[in-house]
Amino acid sequence: MIINSFPKIVKGILRGLPKNDYPVLNSRLFFECWLSDAMDNSLTSMRDLFKRLNNTGFEVDISTFSKANLHRSQKPFQEIYQKVNELVQKKVQKKLHDKYAICPIDSTIITLTSKLLWILGHHQVKLFSSLNLATGSPSDNFINLGHDHDYKFGSKMMSSLPTNAVGVMDRGFAGLKFIQELVQENKYFVLRIKNNWKLEFEESTGLLKVGASDDALFF
Repeated sequence: MIINSFPKIVKGILRGLPKNDYPVLNSRLFFECWLSDAMDNSLTSMRDLFKRLNNTGFEVDISTFSKANLHRSQKPFQEIYQKVNELVQKKVQKKLHDKYAICPIDSTIITLTSKLLWILGHHQVKLFSSLNLATGSPSDNFINLGHDHDYKFGSKMMSSLPTNAVGVMDRGFAGLKFIQELVQENKYFVLRIKNNWKLEFEESTGLLKVGASDDALFF
């Protein structure tokens, strides 16, 4: 299955945005500014963008655009993201053995530079994200303010994955309680265990012993 070309996708997205809801910078033009800045490699700055707009008859300046960013609703951007994601989901999905979708899950630390956040005690955030390799699109992402361990958010990330998805995680997500939840919910996952954990198979019960000797669980 072949989805529409990029120009057709853009036209379809912009078609639903109003042209007359604001007197100077309507919603369609507002989004076109952001889209042009993100996609047009010939532009080196936002000022270049507005010079080009002014030369084509649009009397919009960067100050008006900056003020609009403070007050405009984020809803159109969210709706556009959902539409594009739906188009991606329509692509032929390449799954493992035509059944399982591999979905890596990971976190990354982002250092904060705002002094306002430093006053509140926040010097960094963790961005959690997952990628569906069958569709090439992200399944979920969220930001956590704090220093909590990754495994505390593993359930949240796994719950957003599609049916028959396999969550692939590093040892930062290795928690016995988290593993127990995944087993009880019949979730598919690949998880790198901690260095001090052991795996022991018991033939008598058919169960696998996971963890250190003092707190190991059977699955």
